[in-house]
Amino acid sequence: MLRKIVVRRAKLGELEEQLVKQLDQVRTEQEELAVAERVIARMAEQFAAAAADATPAEVQVAGRVVLLVPHRGPGMAQDALPPDYQRIMAVVRDAGGPVSTRQVGQELGLEVTVRGKLEPLRGKLSKLAGRGWLRKLPDGRFTTRL
Repeated sequence: MLRKIVVRRAKLGELEEQLVKQLDQVRTEQEELAVAERVIARMAEQFAAAAADATPAEVQVAGRVVLLVPHRGPGMAQDALPPDYQRIMAVVRDAGGPVSTRQVGQELGLEVTVRGKLEPLRGKLSKLAGRGWLRKLPDGRFTTRL
């Protein structure tokens, strides 16, 4: 009977040793997975931030949705602009030279005889110039940047 107990203890000791090794392997793998999760989460945040920079953000101002115009950066395409601003850029680009707010308004089909209809357009043109998309000349006309 004593011999059976000794044999059984030896087998249990071996089993315990195997289980300890397996437990160490499981814990190591769990730590690696936790690190991988943190890396993926960090990368997802960075991709989301990059996408937010490339896509115009919408904000509420006085209850109205306003699209933000991003600053022009190297290699940045006009696709980053809201559709209204893309149309303005196309008009200025197609003009082949400096254009006035009135000329852009005519091309866009605005009522240019009413000054109040041109002021929002002038603001958009100025915003495009301020963000590096257009160049504003001293006489108030606008042209594309080279």
